[in-house]
Amino acid sequence: MTRVLVPIAVLDGESVSPGLLSLLGAVDVTVLGYHVLPEQTPPDQARLQFEERATAALEDVTREFGAEGGAADHRLVFTHDREQTVRRVAGEVDADAFVVPGTTGDVDRLLVSLSGDVDVDRVLSFVEALVGGRAIGVTLFLAAGERPPASDDAAGDAGASAGSGTTETPDGETAEARLAAAADRLREAGIDTETTLAAAGSAFDALVDAVPGHDAVVMGERAPSLRSLVYGDESERVAAASVGPVLVVRDRRETDAGDADATPPGDE
Repeated sequence: MTRVLVPIAVLDGESVSPGLLSLLGAVDVTVLGYHVLPEQTPPDQARLQFEERATAALEDVTREFGAEGGAADHRLVFTHDREQTVRRVAGEVDADAFVVPGTTGDVDRLLVSLSGDVDVDRVLSFVEALVGGRAIGVTLFLAAGERPPASDDAAGDAGASAGSGTTETPDGETAEARLAAAADRLREAGIDTETTLAAAGSAFDALVDAVPGHDAVVMGERAPSLRSLVYGDESERVAAASVGPVLVVRDRRETDAGDADATPPGDE
């Protein structure tokens, strides 16, 4: 079963919008209640002080997700590093994606980014599970010519430019071919699918410009780059610019490759 991790700043009163609750009704959910502590505050001390109050709030949110149809549980973490905690817990609960919460009403259409070096197959599988046979349309978005992470690091923010004059993606296929193949797959799964190709300009700006008319964004997890260290994680910046929720599909290609290379237990 597909699982999504939903982090919320539980002691800061952060909540989950009704649209996001409904959108995640076809998948299982783990609600991660977190509270970021000052460097000098030990987590055990904070847990003694706030655990009861935080757990009560988490149980309320978990019940709301459970009422939407999927299985739901929760975890509570007091941390000094939110991003590190989210990624660690996502691995521990075997989440397929995690959410950058935002505000949305009923979700009628998703904007799904296939730009850059992302695991397209996993992103599409996640979208199929997320839609789950409901009348939710999808717009597949791709910024052509976006550079892969290595050159992106060297070029800084200018590396986000999609105006290189090529429509070739980092893995060598053309942008048009990637979009067409992805759209065919979703249509065969019964999902109303449109495509948008940004041939020039900033890839980030083009994605944000494409958000109007969509209720949530789905994008693949990408390796950290110098740009993300300077300007912040791309999914966080997209969520801030679009206001709505962003669902980030985890990249497990290295894990999958490791599993494939591992010696089967019976052969040890």
